[in-house]
Amino acid sequence: MNAFLKVLGAGLMFQAAALGASPASAGEAELALLSSYIGNWQGQGALVGGDKNEPFRCRLAVAKGNQTKVTYTGRCSLVSANLSISGTIAFNDNAKQYEAAMSSNAGFTGLAIGKLQGQKITFDLREQQRDRSGSDVRIGSQILLVDGKITVNFEVEFNNSGDVLHASVPFAR
Repeated sequence: MNAFLKVLGAGLMFQAAALGASPASAGEAELALLSSYIGNWQGQGALVGGDKNEPFRCRLAVAKGNQTKVTYTGRCSLVSANLSISGTIAFNDNAKQYEAAMSSNAGFTGLAIGKLQGQKITFDLREQQRDRSGSDVRIGSQILLVDGKITVNFEVEFNNSGDVLHASVPFAR
């Protein structure tokens, strides 16, 4: 479950998402696109792949940050745990890319670069962790910002057993 909380935290990066480094003055179009996600969001999904599916609910508040950043705080409730996250998302004009950072109460901190394709921004985050028994775990999440909607997909693979847990959470205002 701890590995899932870490990937959930990683996944909630924008829906629950930016880099601590301050971007140089971002273009108006990039800031307008980020600002279009300001508001209160809710989503629900189910953790699939374990002994039984485990439903969970998430809330996310996205707000205008200082200068050229958008900030967020979020919380997901599972039957056996709660996860809180916070972070920022910004456009780094010098690098011409979106940058996202987050931290969580599960001990996860992460950074991701957002890829812009039309009006869609995609953040992919992949990392290796160890579970409670010391076994390798692959954690991945993808955050999609498209057409004024947020979707978070995440997956945990326990390398020793090959077991995979995954979830997809569509968010709505």
